Amino acid sequence: MLKRLNIYFKEMYPILPRLGLGYLIAGEIYFIVLLNHGVTHFHLGIQELILGFTVFSFLCWLRIADDFKDYELDCRLFAHRPLPSGRVTKKDLKIFLCILIPVTLALNAIFMNNFLFCVILYTYGSLMAIWFFQKYKIQKSLPLALVTHNPVQFIMNIYIISFTVIKYDIKAVDLINVFACFTLYFPALYWEVSRKIRAPQDETEYVTYSKLFGYKKATNFAMFVVLLDIMTNFVLVWNLNKISVAVLACLVGWMCWTFQRFKQDPTRFKLVTKVEHYTYIQELTMIATVVIYLLVGKI
Repeated sequence: MLKRLNIYFKEMYPILPRLGLGYLIAGEIYFIVLLNHGVTHFHLGIQELILGFTVFSFLCWLRIADDFKDYELDCRLFAHRPLPSGRVTKKDLKIFLCILIPVTLALNAIFMNNFLFCVILYTYGSLMAIWFFQKYKIQKSLPLALVTHNPVQFIMNIYIISFTVIKYDIKAVDLINVFACFTLYFPALYWEVSRKIRAPQDETEYVTYSKLFGYKKATNFAMFVVLLDIMTNFVLVWNLNKISVAVLACLVGWMCWTFQRFKQDPTRFKLVTKVEHYTYIQELTMIATVVIYLLVGKI
């Protein structure tokens, strides 16, 4: 079983990179909230380790749950993947989850100050895994799946923020915290849409937003979400680093130009590749903003 699980994680969810990502997500939101509230003395310990691990663990669970939910479709369209190909079994993954989820919940119950929010997060994840008891409606509707599933990033952000504000006795609801809730939520939204936008001649039986609404309308929606996202980023970095604001402004200008080029000729490149490059640079800019502030202060 361990060999089969190793195959799965190597191809579908590389553990070390995803663990690092979990800590980057948790750390970005954690420090953005604290620095914007003037907190510069931090008490880092086991709770922060569990915070990042919980993000990693939860995203891992979602990855496996998606493979379960899309099993029939993957057998037809992505038969090379570990689960549809039989190189890993559903039983293997279920046994792994029976260990991962209780361990994560136990760590949160014992050490964390926001266990209620952890329960809410995992409750929402559980509802996602069973299609909110509406499988036949949601599975057939790509927009409905987006509306019901994408908010999970928002809820995960609230889990991180709740821990931070409770630990440092910060006001729970204010402009900064509200905008921080949308950090990584909008990127998850426009990435999810962008990866399902194709040129007309590239469409298959796989349902995409471009097939449903046309590639130009779908691209316009992704661009709109990118603009919403950059406004939240401006608010979160404005008091920390003005250079970051300028970098983000140039970056979003390039992305909007890229969207326009794709609408003119959708065959020249894959939109999701450009969106991923943009998102990586954007999030690195946010992380760099935190690091620079910690090292040299406000710029």
